[in-house]
Amino acid sequence: MSTPRRSVLVGFADALAAPEAAASLLGAGHRVVGFSRRGESVALRRLRGVKILEVTAPEDDFQACVREVGALAWGHDATMPLDDQAVLVCDRALGAEIPLAGPRGAQRELALDKRLQLGAAAAAGLEVPEWSELDPGDDAPPEAMTLPLMLKPALAAEVSAGKLQRHAPRLVASASAFAELKRSWGPQTPALAQRWVDGAGCGVFGLAEGGTIHHLSAHRRLRMMNPAGSGSSACASMPVPESLIAPIERMLAATRWQGMFMVELLQTQEGWRFVELNGRPWGSLALARGLGYEYPAWALARLLDERAELPQTPPFGELQCRHLGRELVHLLFVLRGRRDFAGAWPGRLQTLAALLRGDGATRWYNLAPGMRGVFLQDTWQTLFGQTLGKRRS
Repeated sequence: MSTPRRSVLVGFADALAAPEAAASLLGAGHRVVGFSRRGESVALRRLRGVKILEVTAPEDDFQACVREVGALAWGHDATMPLDDQAVLVCDRALGAEIPLAGPRGAQRELALDKRLQLGAAAAAGLEVPEWSELDPGDDAPPEAMTLPLMLKPALAAEVSAGKLQRHAPRLVASASAFAELKRSWGPQTPALAQRWVDGAGCGVFGLAEGGTIHHLSAHRRLRMMNPAGSGSSACASMPVPESLIAPIERMLAATRWQGMFMVELLQTQEGWRFVELNGRPWGSLALARGLGYEYPAWALARLLDERAELPQTPPFGELQCRHLGRELVHLLFVLRGRRDFAGAWPGRLQTLAALLRGDGATRWYNLAPGMRGVFLQDTWQTLFGQTLGKRRS
């Protein structure tokens, strides 16, 4: 694929996907500038060829951040949001005349509103675990649903009192834990309760254009940073399940989705269950890139020229991808013990053996020629942020 050299603004620069997304764009010959929160140390700064510009943190002043990102975007050929916070900021900051390699308008609403996603998935024929939207004052589990439950913010990113906030979904095993978490979010945060389903996390990735999806790949989680539920620390490639292609295509066609997508699912004993849609580069992008799927570069090429030629879909290959910092955090969680988690918990010796051994071809997140400094800083920041950093906050 040969495309003209472009200047691309990406952010936020501390997003899990930032180093791999930037490396994909650099590899396609583009100039990359990242925006980060003012005063924040980001590993992406260590990637040669990337310049970092600072903006007001949206958690401090959302409108100031929007103004500053909007002003930066005018100096570049396109902007690519790398996390949910940036999806919201960029949609508010960029006018229609500025190319955005990410969701805007109705697509932005879908990308951030889990209620819309669950409804669209069910309408398209994907199996969706039972869920119920909560009223603002609700601080008790729905009577019809049994514990444990997943308590989720309905919005992946929201603005309250002029500041952006983001809450993480949590598995709650008791009515008191449900009430405590819900009250900590406050009545202004829309939330939903969903039946907890025990299964293996998987993802289907690709590009959507004009009602069709193409250049598909898939992976399954091997381990999560926190075995009770969190982002992946290790994943492995898998063939794209044929039974999922048609309903995913129906869902994205019905919502007129364009560009990159990641559909997260659980593989259970009863079959596949829809979890969520991610409308920006995902954390495990290293695995896709290791197999030859340069989704950020491809999405940019098609955004700027809908007739841009893309490479053939790479052949399936066996590959495992691991994040060193998250693998170390996973080990610490396992050593700490199960506590009140309702699901299966990995054994200590089993975990040590898996971490030390590895299986088959392996690639590390953020480790490639020219990325050693990124790899080391990202590993340290992940480990510190999940241990000593949390104790200090």
